[in-house]
Amino acid sequence: MTTQLYLKDCYLKEFDAAVAAVNGNEVELDKTAFYPNAGGQPDDTGILTCGGKDYIVASVRKDKGRIIHHLDRPGLKEGDQVHGQVDWTRRYLHMRYHTGSHVLSGVICQKAGAEITGNQIDIDMTRIDFNLEDFDRAKVKEYEAEANRILKEGHKVNINFLPREEAARIPSVTKLAMGLPEAIREVRMVSVEGFEQEACGGTHVANTSEVGEIEIVGTENKGKKNRRIYFRLKGEGDEEQAEQPGDSPDEE
Repeated sequence: MTTQLYLKDCYLKEFDAAVAAVNGNEVELDKTAFYPNAGGQPDDTGILTCGGKDYIVASVRKDKGRIIHHLDRPGLKEGDQVHGQVDWTRRYLHMRYHTGSHVLSGVICQKAGAEITGNQIDIDMTRIDFNLEDFDRAKVKEYEAEANRILKEGHKVNINFLPREEAARIPSVTKLAMGLPEAIREVRMVSVEGFEQEACGGTHVANTSEVGEIEIVGTENKGKKNRRIYFRLKGEGDEEQAEQPGDSPDEE
């Protein structure tokens, strides 16, 4: 099992580790700060250095508790000592988007009584899917304004770990419609002080003020009780904005 350093320290940019297993150009380390593609958050990229040689970490995935790093070339062997460097620009953008997603989804849950059914973070835009019978698009700007008010207030974002039984006693411990998977016995809680807390395995900023301002750029009906909101970090990628999704007709 790989020790997942990012779970306790989202700001860890560099680390030292030992190669635990090798399969061609895929390696498992005894510990890692590289986040794998999971929970709607994309994986980290970066570099592993060993013996003066750099190996590009092109992608990272989770496999039954093991974190597998896909490198640009083979060359490492079991027992090698490596130095890892996370692409911080990419990681920090994901942290800001993920925290912004928590705040916006929290607002939607509180204002509309919705449950979150999915999310996907990207470097230029993020989407949130939620379960809601009636989607009042007139209120979307209200959700945006409320989320930005909370972000600007500068709430601390804390991470702690609770036994499943204790976490289950917290109202709305998770906003996910599916609830907590049965296999999870220790719950990683991410809390925005004075606003909300939920179970989450992703990386986050330490204060909501780091997120900046969000902008909702599109909404869609994806089917009965399945709604989608797209948002981006205002000021990020203005020069090369992706085509904004428009409203789609109801699919009842």
